[in-house]
Amino acid sequence: MFLIDVTDVRPIENRILHLTFADGLQAVINMDDIIQSYTGIFTKLKEDDYFRQVRISSDLGTIVWPNGADVCPDVLYSFASGRPILINP
Repeated sequence: MFLIDVTDVRPIENRILHLTFADGLQAVINMDDIIQSYTGIFTKLKEDDYFRQVRISSDLGTIVWPNGADVCPDVLYSFASGRPILINP
């Protein structure tokens, strides 16, 4: 696990985000690659106006939306860095 917080987020378009992490890594991520099915709490994220309401939760160290949807920062960091998540390596 990385345990590296997301410190900044900028929505671009088409469910694409520019993320900055606490270690300085910056990356552009297509959330369609992470969220395979926009169902349940993620349903509203299909709406462009709602998707752009993404913010940083300093308590969680990751991105969140007003309805409580969030994505694990380790998953985001893995996609951003291209490094797999290793548990008990």
